[in-house]
Amino acid sequence: MDNVAVFVEDEPESDDPELLGLYEGTPLTERGEWYAGVLPDRITIYRGPTLRMCESREDVVAETEITVVHEIAHHFGIDDERLHALGYG
Repeated sequence: MDNVAVFVEDEPESDDPELLGLYEGTPLTERGEWYAGVLPDRITIYRGPTLRMCESREDVVAETEITVVHEIAHHFGIDDERLHALGYG
């Protein structure tokens, strides 16, 4: 990955309290010559919603893996429709 920072926060600041992760930035597929000197893209994983939806440690590990792969895929320009088809929705 290029120019990406990954964070873990307790809760999302959005109106969606069930949001598990968020990619903020410009996907690699949309970067052009203009892309220089910009702040890193940001992937945030939210601890609270993940812990509330999971029943065991193993569930948390599995859901976190899916969420991280999902957000990294956005960095590479893969949209939600394709991610759902691949099982990372």
